[in-house]
Amino acid sequence: MKQKWYDYLWIFSAVYLIMGFFNILFAWLGLLCFFIPLILSMAGGDKVYCNRYCGRGQLFSLLGGRFGLSHRRDVPAFLRSRWFRYGFLAFFMTMFGLMLLNTYFVFSGARSLRQVVTLLWSWNLPWHWAYHGSVLSPWVSQFAFGFYSIMLTSTVLGLLTMVLFKPRSWCVYCPMGTMTQLICQAKYRGASTPHPEEEDACGLASCSPSQ
Repeated sequence: MKQKWYDYLWIFSAVYLIMGFFNILFAWLGLLCFFIPLILSMAGGDKVYCNRYCGRGQLFSLLGGRFGLSHRRDVPAFLRSRWFRYGFLAFFMTMFGLMLLNTYFVFSGARSLRQVVTLLWSWNLPWHWAYHGSVLSPWVSQFAFGFYSIMLTSTVLGLLTMVLFKPRSWCVYCPMGTMTQLICQAKYRGASTPHPEEEDACGLASCSPSQ
């Protein structure tokens, strides 16, 4: 089967993480992975980003599948449950809000720039080598440190579940996947006639971890 251009988006995910080691301002590029899925789901009413354009999912498929780094066990039922997925989304968005609040404190001058990356929302890792000064306001760099922390943490979680279970197990509880799922389900519920393949378009099956 001939490869399409979007089959190589895993390169973007890998390069993004690497670039964050050398210059933290590249972390801003991660916003593409935040807004594009939401825009596509609102426009098309499906999870096309998860199924086709998610470079992180492709990276997990590559590492866990082709390179055999996954144990390929079935994903535990609790990871697939609504309470866990919605709970993790709420927690994720709370941490995102706190990151924005910390950025505001730096913007207002209440705090100084912290050149650290917080891994798994718990451990502050020195990351000063990735900050080279900037003509931009310090809050721009503070946002970059915070957003890169979120992107690195979610990647680590994805790698852990990739190793323990199937390659794309992260897709089951990915906050962006949960949000796009809620958006397209809301679109179908608001339609005059139900979509005949709503579960395929919006459900977990559309980003199967077995890939």
